[in-house]
Amino acid sequence: MNKQQFIKAFADKAQFTQKDAGIAFEAMAETIAQTLKAGEKIQIAGFGTFEVKKRAARTGINPLTKEKVKIAACNVPSFKFGNSFKENLNNK
Repeated sequence: MNKQQFIKAFADKAQFTQKDAGIAFEAMAETIAQTLKAGEKIQIAGFGTFEVKKRAARTGINPLTKEKVKIAACNVPSFKFGNSFKENLNNK
């Protein structure tokens, strides 16, 4: 499912227009990004947790030249589904 298909399915489920569903989706994505950028964690009961994890600097290898390359430390977004969401997915 791509973004447009998701927005259409969301619009149908919530009885929104596709335009309104698209606006809601963009607002949600922007809010999540801004909150994570501010260093906060988002916990949504029954769904999951968005957070930022720090990835340490490390040495990698360029597969073409086999040369060692330093990879800088960075922050990466992370999402972990909640137990109730996982249970719902596994109970058919």
